Amino acid sequence: MQDEISRMPADDEERAEKGILSLLLASDSQRPWSIAELERERGEHLGTADAVASLHAAGLIHRCGEFLFATRAAVRMDDLSL
Repeated sequence: MQDEISRMPADDEERAEKGILSLLLASDSQRPWSIAELERERGEHLGTADAVASLHAAGLIHRCGEFLFATRAAVRMDDLSL
C-alpha cells in the first residue's frame, strides 16, 4: 500500500507533462501557448507550473516570457513516434 501511495504524485506529474507537451505539439502551426492558456485548458495552476518547469529543464520546451512552444527536438521526437 505504501508503494501505491508514493507512486501516485509521480504519475500525476508525468501525466501533466505529457498533456502539456501534447498540447504544444498538437497545433499544426506550432503556435506558442501562454501559461494562462495551458492552465485554463488543464484546469490546474500548480501542476501546470511544475510541469512547465520540468519540461523546460529537460529541454523539451522553450520559454519566452509568458509564452511556451515545443523545441525542435521535441517536435522531431514526436514525428519519429508516429
